Amino acid sequence: MTARFSAVEIVAADMGKSLAFYRSLGLDIPAEADGEQHVEYKVGGGVSILWDTVEVVRSIDPDWQPSAGGGVGMAFACDDAAEVDRLYADLVAAGHTGEMEPWDAFWGQRYAVVVDPDGNHVDLFAPLPGAAT
Repeated sequence: MTARFSAVEIVAADMGKSLAFYRSLGLDIPAEADGEQHVEYKVGGGVSILWDTVEVVRSIDPDWQPSAGGGVGMAFACDDAAEVDRLYADLVAAGHTGEMEPWDAFWGQRYAVVVDPDGNHVDLFAPLPGAAT
């Protein structure tokens, strides 16, 4: 099976301002989300928009800096941890930059980050065996 497009991630300098902007475009995001550090909004078809504050992103990757492509990243769901590892290795072998090697994340996913040709971060992830989905 191949990886499937799953999410667009927005790294928000100000969560409330970012969510207000997307509310003005018609997304029904609860006002209580303005104070959250991580927000998920399902747009349908198995795709979500994810918002994380800069602080959350830097808690995972202390050296994180906005990519040349801006503060938006994409995420691709893989079937299992082995697919995350294989896809990461294939992309790096093809000359793409590996931003974060595959690792078992504390939130229950095998997780890795590569950089697309335009500087956008692309997350690869799969649930770890026994992790809640």
